[in-house]
Amino acid sequence: MILDDYRSPWRTEELDDLRAMVRTFMNKESAPHHARWAQQHGVDRDFWKQAGEAGLLCISIPEEYGGGGGTFAHEAVIMEEQARIADTAWANVVHSAIVAHYIAAFGTEEQKLRWLPGMASGELVGAIAMTEPTTGSDLQSIRTRARQDGDSYVVNGSKTFISNGTHCDLVIIAARTSEEAGGKGMSLIVAETDGLAGFQRGRVMEKIGMHGQDTRELAFVDMRVPASNVLGGVEGLGFIQLMQQLPQERLAIAVGAAAECEFAVREATAYASDRDAFGKNLLAFQNTRFVLAECVADSLAARTLVDHCIAQHVTGDLDAATASLAKFWCTDMQNKVVDRCLQIFGGYGYMTEYPIARRFAAARVQKIYGGTNEIMKELVARSL
Repeated sequence: MILDDYRSPWRTEELDDLRAMVRTFMNKESAPHHARWAQQHGVDRDFWKQAGEAGLLCISIPEEYGGGGGTFAHEAVIMEEQARIADTAWANVVHSAIVAHYIAAFGTEEQKLRWLPGMASGELVGAIAMTEPTTGSDLQSIRTRARQDGDSYVVNGSKTFISNGTHCDLVIIAARTSEEAGGKGMSLIVAETDGLAGFQRGRVMEKIGMHGQDTRELAFVDMRVPASNVLGGVEGLGFIQLMQQLPQERLAIAVGAAAECEFAVREATAYASDRDAFGKNLLAFQNTRFVLAECVADSLAARTLVDHCIAQHVTGDLDAATASLAKFWCTDMQNKVVDRCLQIFGGYGYMTEYPIARRFAAARVQKIYGGTNEIMKELVARSL
């Protein structure tokens, strides 16, 4: 297959070794449990510690803070291997590529030393609470408030669609700390949830797909957080911090989308090779062959776009508009390719025992979270 002949320019022998290790780990510790995780709406808590022991958590965080000392390329390898086995349950991207990087980029030295080693070991699971029931992509309209009272902030509000909401020991909360309009009055406050009065885990969200991913509502009722837990130690920088880190989140979504395209094509090709209809193999039908040829082309286009962005990001040159472009284009392509590949499976494509069905259900949210694709297009248009 053409996809087999292409090698991403950012890949190295070290990353190949990492891929082999991650593949072994995921085959043993993740793949056998997908059905059970879907039933219980979350991975096992011990799985986080197993991943930490294997060195898969915070792999792109500096070693002095307990991380792996790698780059975003190392994170991308893990994301791709998750996609290979259709693991949509383990929200490591949120934990390692998003939450940990907020702390690494903006935290004080004391904050980094206090939280990052535990995140790298799996002792602490991270979440980020931005979205609210009445606000989605419009982060400037958040209503959660944090009022300073002595050496504490008193936090009141609610958040929704929070990945790792069940297991999170550490949650970054976007809250309004002043009456200034827009993003100027926003701060990021880190809450350590163990035994924290006023911290409430709400209902588990019933989703179309990603049934194994731990997603909940959170509420804060007169919740007291030390004033020293403001990320970076300075109030009012939250919106700027969010804007600086969102490109990495959006690139991570694009990486997963491109990988999902590729593995959907591989699965559909293998199925068509083994399946007969009307006395001949499915691959003998011109429609099947043309659909797969188009999906291969779309998958390779997504891969090369993502590779370009990864190379830019590793060198610090990826801008917000390019990351937004990659996010909306690759997730649109993911939905298109996975849908067409599912059709090749016929009725079996609608059965959740087949990975293609789970890929299809999980694909839809990719165009929504991390900023809707409509917002992504607006951000790209502003750069023209």
